Amino acid sequence: MAEIAAGGAAAPPDVVLCECFARDGLQHEARILPAEAKIAMLDRIAACGFRRIEITSFAHPGQVPQFADAEAVLRGVRRPPGVLFKATCPNPHAVQRALAAREAGWGPEEISLLVSASEGHSQRNLRRSRAEQWENVAAMAALAGDAFTLVGTISTAFDCPFDGPVPQERVLEDARRFAELGVTRIAIGDTIGSATPPRVRDLIGWLHGALPTATFIAHFHDSRGTGLANTLAAIEAGLTHADCALGGTGGHPAGIAYGEGHTGNTCTEDLATALAAMGYGTGLDRAALLAAGAEAERLLGRRLESRVLRAEADAR
Repeated sequence: MAEIAAGGAAAPPDVVLCECFARDGLQHEARILPAEAKIAMLDRIAACGFRRIEITSFAHPGQVPQFADAEAVLRGVRRPPGVLFKATCPNPHAVQRALAAREAGWGPEEISLLVSASEGHSQRNLRRSRAEQWENVAAMAALAGDAFTLVGTISTAFDCPFDGPVPQERVLEDARRFAELGVTRIAIGDTIGSATPPRVRDLIGWLHGALPTATFIAHFHDSRGTGLANTLAAIEAGLTHADCALGGTGGHPAGIAYGEGHTGNTCTEDLATALAAMGYGTGLDRAALLAAGAEAERLLGRRLESRVLRAEADAR
């Protein structure tokens, strides 16, 4: 587990990883997992030492059937001290559901709000113009008030599959708009996995210089096999938070053509192993993490993308 500081308390990690298997990882899976399986998996994930866990989405069940059980999952999970649960909210009605859960004593501590840095992706993925989505986000932030920590995600922060390269100035504009709405954590999304470490370092430098008090989060997809490299580049550039998913699960909707092949998130097992080798503390129990990765494969019924898990199995 994490290093033990003076007085017996766990030392804070150098890098806080948010495990996204239960939401981003499952969102576009054809197999609908029962709530009981999700709850057991989330308890296993929390036992690894994660401080932030993406737990579910309040999307309409007709749009995303995987999360029709959002309230049941939130009610059923154990809540270890110091662990923050995050839920995605696509619209004001979703925020109202999150507020109701919070008032009942089992709601999420964080909710995430989404914009696209490109017009084409906003129209195709969110079915709204950027201007309309920003109105939607402003309404959600106002409704949420101070009941949650707000997390803003900027999709297509590097390239758009429809509009091409995205100007850094656009990403900075969106980050500033989030900050003006009281959003203290801002995830930078490489939606199609086209970023490179030099571009990542350059953008992170821009953002840190313009908004030094914001907490930026690396959220990189692995479509071209660069998710791990880009996340490490962001951390070396000064980020202390990153999103990842067991087995590299998740990624973009299958119904929108973003390219071919693997589209998942940066793999948790591989990222945590690389960070440990580089001397960064994550507070994660490696054996528990690998066991969780193996359980993710069992639940989904297929081999996932963790190189570390494969290496461990081959070494036995």
